[in-house]
Amino acid sequence: MSTHPLAVATGDDIEDAADVLGLAALALARRFSAGATLWCIAPQWPEHGRHVAVEFVHPVVMGKRALPALHVEAGDPESTLRLLARPGDVLLALGSADEPRTAACLRRAEAWGLTRMWLGFGQRPPAGYADYVIWVDGEASELAPRSGELVLRYHLLWELTHVVLEHPGLTVVGLDPECAATGCITCSDQACVGEVRTPGDGGRAEVVVGGYLQTVDVSLVDPVAPGDLVLVHAGVAVTAIELRR
Repeated sequence: MSTHPLAVATGDDIEDAADVLGLAALALARRFSAGATLWCIAPQWPEHGRHVAVEFVHPVVMGKRALPALHVEAGDPESTLRLLARPGDVLLALGSADEPRTAACLRRAEAWGLTRMWLGFGQRPPAGYADYVIWVDGEASELAPRSGELVLRYHLLWELTHVVLEHPGLTVVGLDPECAATGCITCSDQACVGEVRTPGDGGRAEVVVGGYLQTVDVSLVDPVAPGDLVLVHAGVAVTAIELRR
């Protein structure tokens, strides 16, 4: 099984999705164990978003835990998630790669400190929009969401999450002892996506990074406006990030 943090599963064969489904379920179980909420968005297919939320919050198998999950109705999911989601929560999006509201929420969710998962059909989404991509390749059509492929994948995600939760040792997350001892550059020296909250004076701005507000030097990317996305490294916004439209 792959251990890469940005996991992608593709193909019509469910076996092709096994690795990423397992990794996504592990991430979900760990987040739930830490008190997270699962937020579902599906502007194109709201019935699937509601179905996923119901599966997690209302288990139909005796002994399974009810897990906190909510479906955000279409309209302005960005504003809802920005207001209500907390750092450490999970965003699960269902939709095709060309749906702008879905893509925008997923891209911004990194700045809000959310773990991002994307399930869909058709053309593959670009890199950087989700941590776990569970995809059915091929030509998208109006019938694709009703083929059963999507439902099969999120039912498996639900089942596997409960399998992980039945083994509490799997939900314990710790820092790699070797990294902790050496302070390795891989863990400590990285750039993160941030969302500008309030532009300030003197080339500085209040920026949400990982769900928390920071004062960041934005002189390299000035001018900035509320809602702009920037890549932040060591307290400096080194480049602006353009959203796909």
